[in-house]
Amino acid sequence: MEKEIAISVKNISKTFRIPHERVDSIRIAALNCFHKNSYEEFRALNDVSFEVKKGEFFGIIGRNGSGKSTLLKVLAGIYRVDSGKVKINGLVSPFLELGIGFNPELSGRDNIYLNATVLGLTKKQIDAKFDSIVRFSELERFIDQKLKNYSSGMGVRLAFSVSIHANREILLMDEVLAVGDSNFQAKCLAEFHKYKEMGRTVVLVTHDIATVQRYCDRAMLLRNGKIEKIGKAEEVGNEYIYQNMSDEEKRMIAENEENLKSEEEKSKKMKGKELELEKKRIEAERKKQEEEKKNKVAEITEVEFLDKDGKAKNVFETGENISIRVRFKQYKKVPVLNFGIAIFNQENAYILGVSTITDKINTAKYIENKFYQINYPKIPLKTNYYFIKAGIFGENEALVYDFMEKSETFQIFSKNKNHGIVDLNYYWN
Repeated sequence: MEKEIAISVKNISKTFRIPHERVDSIRIAALNCFHKNSYEEFRALNDVSFEVKKGEFFGIIGRNGSGKSTLLKVLAGIYRVDSGKVKINGLVSPFLELGIGFNPELSGRDNIYLNATVLGLTKKQIDAKFDSIVRFSELERFIDQKLKNYSSGMGVRLAFSVSIHANREILLMDEVLAVGDSNFQAKCLAEFHKYKEMGRTVVLVTHDIATVQRYCDRAMLLRNGKIEKIGKAEEVGNEYIYQNMSDEEKRMIAENEENLKSEEEKSKKMKGKELELEKKRIEAERKKQEEEKKNKVAEITEVEFLDKDGKAKNVFETGENISIRVRFKQYKKVPVLNFGIAIFNQENAYILGVSTITDKINTAKYIENKFYQINYPKIPLKTNYYFIKAGIFGENEALVYDFMEKSETFQIFSKNKNHGIVDLNYYWN
């Protein structure tokens, strides 16, 4: 069984000491000799244990600061652990942050020899692979330029090309698909397939859940330095999506509470003349609004996003039932009131617009209830932020009584691997 294991990690922990004072001169460093520096301990990894089998494509996912990159550096031998044990059965080719092992003052050619030597290749082996490395990186014209003149994408292509030509049993990849164009990313994935066919082991750290679920045999979810879940890539990816949804919902609630608290504190701090001036400003604004309302027929006052149980929330999953409720006030009686809602994503792409005019809906109950609501069963939108535009009209959409240009946003997460704006039902014939 031990021969089948490429990587064995048992109860490892890693803590960093973060200084409270910044030392950016010799003078400050000298002065600090006479008093004790204060530090804050940050536990990047906390009692982490797992195994990766030989020939396995293993994904590591988690939010920023969860310990993913620290773990990969431990596996690469860059960091030493505080406790626990790491056993690697095979030679490792690490592709970590851009720039590790590269010298910006040297040419691309010299950096190939430098980096490949660090990875254990002899000069004879590098000579034999050199043309192939350059060809894969597509940097033939720039290979004798200094690396500092390369774009970030060019640097990634060169580093990745050296890593895969090192011909190691284990490939460690940190966000390799985060930089570079789509053609380069396709090349990376093609190389991953070749590695799998050759029985090599790949450990991939990424934020791209679709890539993990599509290509990885298993995956591990890290959160605050601990393993939250380990198992099938599909299940682990879904758990990560659910966590993100919950975190985003909490963030939005906390942000709203913080804004309210800030307004309250601002009011408390106002004294004397400032408070009196603020009261006058508010009163003047109120009177102005009342004056405007005398000429208004109706006004949109609030937009709510509701789940299937009618509970207000701002984060949903693709395929969930979503209702959008628009509350309004009517100030004048008119023969007809019509209503509309249009959904846009954060790139301002128009998703769908509907109205009671085009759908020939009787609006009497909306006028009585002082809100109108549209239900979207099993909404097919993909991961993104969205907002709505809402309108109140007369007999036609040219007669506008009130219009909301942009509501608060709501967010949708999708666990589907395919790309695009909507998650359409389909089947292969």
